[in-house]
Amino acid sequence: MKMNRIYLVGYMGAGKTTAAKRIANRLGWEVADTDALFEEKYKISVDDFFQKYDEQLYRKLEAEILKSTENLEQTVISTGGGTACFFDNMDWMNQHGLTVFMRISPESVVDRVLHSRHKRPLVRGKSEAELMEYVSWHYATRLPFYEQAQITVKSENFDLEGLIQTLYPPLSVKN
Repeated sequence: MKMNRIYLVGYMGAGKTTAAKRIANRLGWEVADTDALFEEKYKISVDDFFQKYDEQLYRKLEAEILKSTENLEQTVISTGGGTACFFDNMDWMNQHGLTVFMRISPESVVDRVLHSRHKRPLVRGKSEAELMEYVSWHYATRLPFYEQAQITVKSENFDLEGLIQTLYPPLSVKN
């Protein structure tokens, strides 16, 4: 099961970026974030891009950013919440690395989004009740893509050592 790239997929607020850093640190690998790569390449935040342009253009450029990770070695890559759901990106990630779905409940998403310093473009301006309704519906539409990942882990109380044991059993005995 050894791979040179690990792609973390899942809904916004699932903790992909934080988990990517923890996994990379534990493995002694590099870490990359597709949102950060997008912002670096296009010199605009994802949030500002969504406000100025449309989602369709963003998804096209996001797919190009994703495919640019093909040359990264020993890297854990955190993807945006929608990355897996467009342009056969999930199939591509499954062919070019190991995919891990960070499963989270809609209730946890709403709690994290409401208490986050980072305001998400897709949920801006919604009340808590509207947010719960939106997240429940939106997450359900994306779930079939996320579930194509090769491994699924629970985002709440993320078990780093359990994942490492699954990925690389010999590493799990090291401290």
